[in-house]
Amino acid sequence: MGTRLREETTAIPKPMVSIGGRPILWHIMKIYAHAGFNEFVLCLGYKSEVIKDYFLNFDSRHHDFTVRLGPLSGMTIHSTGAREEWTVTLADTGLSSQTGDRIGIAKRYLDGDRFLVTYGDGVADIDVRDVLATHKKSGKLATVTAVRPSSRFGELSIAEGMVSSFQEKPQVGEGWINGGFMVFEREVLERFSPGIGSLENGVLVELAKEGQLAVHQHGGFWQCMDTYREMKLLEDLWESQEAAWKIWR
Repeated sequence: MGTRLREETTAIPKPMVSIGGRPILWHIMKIYAHAGFNEFVLCLGYKSEVIKDYFLNFDSRHHDFTVRLGPLSGMTIHSTGAREEWTVTLADTGLSSQTGDRIGIAKRYLDGDRFLVTYGDGVADIDVRDVLATHKKSGKLATVTAVRPSSRFGELSIAEGMVSSFQEKPQVGEGWINGGFMVFEREVLERFSPGIGSLENGVLVELAKEGQLAVHQHGGFWQCMDTYREMKLLEDLWESQEAAWKIWR
């Protein structure tokens, strides 16, 4: 429910928080579309109607259009720029469902030999095709993308009682975390039974114990949006044309 971002999420769900005039959800989908993935299933919960409304009116929000009234009513969209050629399924997966439960509820919309999963609040300068290549090479049931987040604090290098160097909020040198951008083989869907709970404390833990969880290490840009400060960081990067995650044209 984005409680650490209350400045925005009292009115809208966190994936709809705007970065550069577009929801962060759109930015994430653009990363996938850049790699050729254009079919999405959105697992909705808190304020799901906001996301549904956005996609129901997607073209009219971003393009000029003509409306015909009367018996032959209709609408014509005038392409004033590139149009997204996406297929988007919007699945209500419960107000308070955990991550694993949401996948379990939405799995009826998934087909094919494998599926990709990520979170609705993190962006990266990642080519999802590289993650998929790592997954295929591993031969495992699942792959997660490991990232090194930026420190929340400045880093001091100290020598002989003096600060020898100072780096403001550097990328963490040690310790990798799950940054999303995951790949699963279809057979893993069998593990998403009702009430499975958290993906991170359930299925991923099981797969790791079984030696079936591969990792794609991404050393480039990655940033989640948990707080107002992080939202402003992403906004500032976008406005200054330094948004590393903008890998599409």
